[in-house]
Amino acid sequence: MSQQSNQNVAPGAIVNEQQWNAITQAIAGLNRDQLTWVSGYAAGLAAAQGGAVAPAVQTAAPAAVDAPTLTVLYGSQTGNAKALAQQFDAQAKEAGYGSKLVSMADYKPRQLKSETHVVIFASTHGEGDAPDDAIELHEFLGGKKAPKLPSTKYAVLSLGDSSYEFFCQTGKDFDERLAKAGATALVERADCDVDYEAQAQAWTASVIAALKEDFSVGTVSATVAALAPVVEASQQYTKKSPFTATLIESQKITGRDSVKDIRHIEISLEDSGITYKPGDALGVWFKNAEGLVNSFVEVLALDGNAEVTVAGESLTLAAALTSKLELTLSYPTFVKAYQEATGSESLAALIEDKAALRTYMSERQLIDIVKDHPGTLTAQQLVDALRPLTPRLYSIASSQADVEEEVHLTVAHVDYEAFGARHQGGASGFLCEYLEENGEVEVFVENNDNFRLPEDPNTPIIMVGPGTGIAPFRSFIQERDVQGAEGKNWLFFGNPNFTQDFLYQVEWQGYVKDGLVDKLTLAFSRDQEEKIYVQHRLLEHGEEVFAWLEQGAHFYVCGDATHMAKDVENALITIVQKYGNKSEADARAYIVALRKAKRYQKDVY
Repeated sequence: MSQQSNQNVAPGAIVNEQQWNAITQAIAGLNRDQLTWVSGYAAGLAAAQGGAVAPAVQTAAPAAVDAPTLTVLYGSQTGNAKALAQQFDAQAKEAGYGSKLVSMADYKPRQLKSETHVVIFASTHGEGDAPDDAIELHEFLGGKKAPKLPSTKYAVLSLGDSSYEFFCQTGKDFDERLAKAGATALVERADCDVDYEAQAQAWTASVIAALKEDFSVGTVSATVAALAPVVEASQQYTKKSPFTATLIESQKITGRDSVKDIRHIEISLEDSGITYKPGDALGVWFKNAEGLVNSFVEVLALDGNAEVTVAGESLTLAAALTSKLELTLSYPTFVKAYQEATGSESLAALIEDKAALRTYMSERQLIDIVKDHPGTLTAQQLVDALRPLTPRLYSIASSQADVEEEVHLTVAHVDYEAFGARHQGGASGFLCEYLEENGEVEVFVENNDNFRLPEDPNTPIIMVGPGTGIAPFRSFIQERDVQGAEGKNWLFFGNPNFTQDFLYQVEWQGYVKDGLVDKLTLAFSRDQEEKIYVQHRLLEHGEEVFAWLEQGAHFYVCGDATHMAKDVENALITIVQKYGNKSEADARAYIVALRKAKRYQKDVY
């Protein structure tokens, strides 16, 4: 589709055809409010130059009804898809395409039928689940009310993690559903793994090029460019350029006999200028344990001092394995690359059975796979088989208003025996055991606008956070304490045993005593014969939970996505159905309405 002016109305004598074309190119893609602003701005300029402002009814300029529009939509759980969408939107504007950037949470699904060009950035989390802000649009396109879109062109970039079974499922769903609706793909969908930057950059360039055919490329004037959605200035320290912080304290906060080793971590951000809000996450770059690195070198009979190249950088194999490459999480691309490099027949057979391979990987770290299927390969082949190290994100457990130039984390130390050897989590082992007091750790803040306290401090909140899911709620309560907020606070917390696993027990009991926390409901699963979890406590207090929701309470869930979060949502549906006297369908609609109003928010992993 090429950009044209309305042939029923000529530009007239006020502007020539070349000027008119430039104007229509500049305003293409602007929404109603932006067009109104431009008209007012232009009228002001005319008045300043002594010109008369013509009444609207005498305006000869037609609306650019035939002009293509470019809408950039993102569905993002942790912020990566949002960041990529922002970058693409900026590039599209620079190319003169006049795009608009919209979170799927703020997008009306029925608007799709009016779109000519849509570019989607969608992440996947959990077991193929759509991020919270994408749920409504995702379900709408998969439902009976999905429109026919024969005039729409689209492109989809999907973010995921290949260590999960339903890799990039949300993006795949959007692609499939848009195609089914009759829309035409501008370029092939890109499915990006955790090391997505290079692939995303190449895909973005291909989309920008593909759009040229339909958009008349012009230079956007400074006036119109000023209308572009303002992207919040990024902080100085980012994922690619982290801050070198220091460890203040790592303290175990579970009992001596607990089956869990959970640590309270305090990190100094002094002189960094880094700011964060309750609900944000801290990205942590870590180093793989020396023992694990040595195991890879020894099992494969390689030389740790051998020179290898990683992303164009030359360094020793030992250095690459320590700080550049993922060594703990298992993922299919490693298995395939390692098999091809070694020619392992046993691995080849396993790769043929996807279900068996998933089960096998879920029980093993990479070192176990190498030990099970020993082979011969070069140091560079090993490096090429491994994917780049990626930082781990931890929900922040402190309010900056309270702790100032510190940031606190609640970290479960992954540490267990399997297959005759000790296994640790990459980041948790680094933070909980190998990083010494005053030791350096590279960090950055990952904003999470999908998990925020209510703007009104008088709004009641219900927080469900078993295990380390309690972390962001510690930040919430610290923030409300500093604010002097009057809103009621109710925490549901669970763990195995009261005496061993009541995280931050003294703090929470102090908040209750001081009246800041109105209700504290506990679920210690192994303190009685029948296991009791947070979802059971929710059901027990269902009538009061529903009353709080009817009073406007916001409902938050943090923790395990695979089981807990789904069990909690099912409990919530049951509560609304029972105490709201609703059908199951109406109860589900009630939950959807809470989510759309940003009153039901999840931070799950």
